[in-house]
Amino acid sequence: MEELKSLYEALELQNVHTYIQSGNVVFQSQNPDTAGLSKKIEASIEEHFGYFVSVVIRSKSELRFVLDHNPFLRERNEDITKLYVTFLSQTASQAALNELSSIADKYDELRALGKEIYLFCPHGYGRTKFSNKFFERKLKVSATTRNWKTVQRLYKIVDEN
Repeated sequence: MEELKSLYEALELQNVHTYIQSGNVVFQSQNPDTAGLSKKIEASIEEHFGYFVSVVIRSKSELRFVLDHNPFLRERNEDITKLYVTFLSQTASQAALNELSSIADKYDELRALGKEIYLFCPHGYGRTKFSNKFFERKLKVSATTRNWKTVQRLYKIVDEN
């Protein structure tokens, strides 16, 4: 993670912080073009580490929105250890989202809102069919998932810096 932090700093990003060993990086940038910035970071990671990683960026206000709008907390106050958020690289097409909403699972539930998919997985994320690959295949966008505690912690890091 120290190498990853150095890579972000070399791209002239400020206040770079990494969180756990999962590629979570919090930083500040004056660049409002998050799509372009994602591509720049992806290219640097591929050049430096030798493999491609999709980079999904959320601003402080976008993370705050995610925290404030989890339907599984707002409507039912579910156990946060069973909650996850899949962050999409871009908003999926309405047709793809409509198809998603028709997919049923015996235990797990999903709700799409903007560029996020909120998940309730009562038996844990390791057992759900709603994986990143599932969403990438169905929605034709890149996806990365974080548990609810990680989303809260990332926001706390952002808010403190």
